[in-house]
Amino acid sequence: MTNVFDILTERGYIEQSTDNSIRDLLGNESVTFYIGFDPTADSLHVGHFIQIMVMSHMQRAGHRPIALFGGGTGMIGDPSGRTDMRKMMTQETILNNIAAFRKQMSRFIDFDSDIPNRALMVNNGDWLLNLNYVEFIREVGTHFSVNRMLTAECFKNRLERGLSFFEFNYMLMQSYDFLQLYRKYNCKMQLGGNDQWSNIIGGVELCRRMDSAQVYGLTFKLLTNSQGKKMGKTESGALWLDAAKTSPYDFYQYWRNIDDADVENCLALLTFLPMEEVRRLGALKDAAINEAKARLAYEVTKLVHGEEEAEKAQAAAQALFAPTAGPNTADLPGTDLPAADLAAGLDILALLTRCGLIKSNGEGRRLIADGGVYLNNERVAEHIRPITEADFADGRLLLRKGKKVYHQVTLS
Repeated sequence: MTNVFDILTERGYIEQSTDNSIRDLLGNESVTFYIGFDPTADSLHVGHFIQIMVMSHMQRAGHRPIALFGGGTGMIGDPSGRTDMRKMMTQETILNNIAAFRKQMSRFIDFDSDIPNRALMVNNGDWLLNLNYVEFIREVGTHFSVNRMLTAECFKNRLERGLSFFEFNYMLMQSYDFLQLYRKYNCKMQLGGNDQWSNIIGGVELCRRMDSAQVYGLTFKLLTNSQGKKMGKTESGALWLDAAKTSPYDFYQYWRNIDDADVENCLALLTFLPMEEVRRLGALKDAAINEAKARLAYEVTKLVHGEEEAEKAQAAAQALFAPTAGPNTADLPGTDLPAADLAAGLDILALLTRCGLIKSNGEGRRLIADGGVYLNNERVAEHIRPITEADFADGRLLLRKGKKVYHQVTLS
């Protein structure tokens, strides 16, 4: 079997490692490793999907994943990459979010079968929430240099705006996680995004100093475009893995519309396509690159939402861009509009707001003035345009915002 380190390297995941012997370790034994997920929302988003893909590659190669949910660290919030303090959550909210994470992650990682490397789900609240603070600082805090911590990348953005002592504890807690997982499960490796490098080093060093343990850290690239900006953000917010928060169609369309320069990287990181096929698709140019984009959109949507939803999203997208496409296209994101509301009077701005396509009337007026709103494939010229029953064919009308955002309104 190919060493998983080579697979991860070829596909472009790996950024930094704490030890040159990691490749040999992964080639010689089944390694228990962990990745942490702080439950800051009730759904995983596409930024988490890179971590899930790495976990899946590792498990397929015979290694044992631990998904560590931050029932304890989530009470503080990771300051890495932040310019302000995260909003504090109640323990009830955190537990609800963890339950959502558990359900979603089970679609991608094997937590249930009898295989030797069956994955584990662990909550760090089990050991963090009942800690005696004085004992913790005496046991763990003595191994951390404040001067060195202040040079860590995860704190730099926060220092100028003000870093609270509350957040300053986060590195100690994450490092303590690694120590606990090493002691409980012989976990030898922590993986995470490159923004976690300082926290991972803290855990590796704590295990060495307290238990004389040889453990390892490995970081992988964040999901960014060719300009270095994070991907997975849409006008309505994050690109969620929950179909109720980001529809399979919208999810599909996001990948279908990415820049040409980002296609090969996304195919390598977000799909299991062989690298020969990834390179072939990534080498396509001009109009032919649309084949690669459609393949990317289909493959990622199939992984996240299943083959049936991927087929439906693909069919809806193809129908929209076919020459004969009309307003009655199935499987688009949509809004139900009661007939009584239509009868009471509704203009285009009110309809756009109701469908979540604009956040204010001012935004809608500017969009219409720039020629960016279409109703049933006809450009809307006036922001006072009324919506009438005549706009509905078979009880449906099609809105379009810009070139690529479609929304179906159904009269009910």
